[in-house]
Amino acid sequence: LQENINLQTEQVCRNIQAVLRSAGLELKHVVKTTCFLVESEEVVPFNEVYGRFFAHSPARSCVFVQGLPKGAKVEIEVIAAF
Repeated sequence: LQENINLQTEQVCRNIQAVLRSAGLELKHVVKTTCFLVESEEVVPFNEVYGRFFAHSPARSCVFVQGLPKGAKVEIEVIAAF
């Protein structure tokens, strides 16, 4: 995993795109995200990258957690609809 929050967020979003595409969906079909972040001071750079992928502003919750597996700094869970 990259140590940089920007790079991790970008990779997570690209992974989400790939999973959605495999189901015939796109990011615009995402209606809700739940974001898990380890460092609260990284929310600004996270938001910058997140906003590039989710420009349509789906409903969102952000939760700050003690840690994530394998040293990840960010995890994003999505709900998408046709």
